[in-house]
Amino acid sequence: MSPAATPLTQETEASVRAIGEADVLVGIPSFNNAGTIGHVVRAVSAGLAKYFPAARAVLVNSDGGSSDGTPDVVARAGVDLGAMLISDRQSPLHKIITPYQGIPGKGSAFRTIFEIARRVNAKACAVVDSDLRSITPEWVELLIRPLLEEGYDYVAPYYLRHKYDGTITNSIAYPLTRALYGQRIRQPIGGDFGFSGRLAEHYLDQQVWESEVARFGIDIWMTTEAIASGARVCQSFLGAKIHNPKDPAADLSAMLVQVVGALFALMEEHHRVWAIMDGSNQVKLYGFQYEVGVEPVHVNVDRMIGHFRQGLADLEPIWRQMLAIETMEGLWPLHDCPLQAFRIPDELWARLVYDAAISYHRRVLPREHLLKALTPLYLGRTATFVLETQGLTSAEAEGRIETVCEAFERQKPYLLERWGKP
Repeated sequence: MSPAATPLTQETEASVRAIGEADVLVGIPSFNNAGTIGHVVRAVSAGLAKYFPAARAVLVNSDGGSSDGTPDVVARAGVDLGAMLISDRQSPLHKIITPYQGIPGKGSAFRTIFEIARRVNAKACAVVDSDLRSITPEWVELLIRPLLEEGYDYVAPYYLRHKYDGTITNSIAYPLTRALYGQRIRQPIGGDFGFSGRLAEHYLDQQVWESEVARFGIDIWMTTEAIASGARVCQSFLGAKIHNPKDPAADLSAMLVQVVGALFALMEEHHRVWAIMDGSNQVKLYGFQYEVGVEPVHVNVDRMIGHFRQGLADLEPIWRQMLAIETMEGLWPLHDCPLQAFRIPDELWARLVYDAAISYHRRVLPREHLLKALTPLYLGRTATFVLETQGLTSAEAEGRIETVCEAFERQKPYLLERWGKP
């Protein structure tokens, strides 16, 4: 039985009734994004007019109580279609600007977008971040057309990123998701997705909307839930994603806890799916691939290795509880080796992540403590990647990420053997 419908404001209910049905819906969750959201709305408006001129289209801004006038910017933002050489727009673009209800976070914003998609019976939907500086009208086509014309249910983004941007994705989220579920979705937590109306209904019907996953891990949840439910998945090449990348060693413990906590929670929920999956498959990639300049990301290797070694000194009792003896033995030589010789090898890293997932599953210590204790280990692995790729281009560094993924796949029997029965 489906959960009760997501509550909408009276004004939003009236807007939905006035629209009736729609073909395409694009959602933009926001919170204090007045400086960037106008560009995003204009790009989406132009994309819908150019690529889907006959479609009944709705743009939904699901706002978390912005105090900087974000909804006003959305309401005013428009595009000169003549200047865009777009002359055959047949259907007006409807805008719904609404606060979301529920626990604070992106998940509640998405839930409102999914509910509106269900009410207007949208065939194809997309969500895009509100702080994007690199979005173009073509993103709308690339996220929507595979749903409408190729029979896909889920379109993940494929970005070109600097080799040191997205290190949580590169070292944990992508290798783990790929090894578990057998699909090579390169950016499982990208933030910009396309999904069918029926997948939006499936998302709404899941019992996650009051959980930490919905609050913090909605992006990885959407990808994993799509794969685990048997939805047809593909990717679209979107070029660069530019929106303020951060130094991987800067304030990231909270993000790591959120992403890895969601990954591990999903492992418990979908054990029956990933336990029988062997190897991985390529996932169809749409779009014209091209080289693009990406913003540099500066990293401090010495500081990352320092954090790792401090963790080895301070967190040893916790690490011994959550990691296998052989894993700890592999880490000890890194305590005092020369900086340029510092390495956490791929196979050791894969087993370490699997050890942490197993300990999370078995509740060998409070889960939040376990997740926070991963931060110095993650920084040690990121330092390894930086040292190994210093002289490589971002495209060349991608080859190193591929070898990490292969190590996760080779070590999967280790995970299965130690996980035990569901």
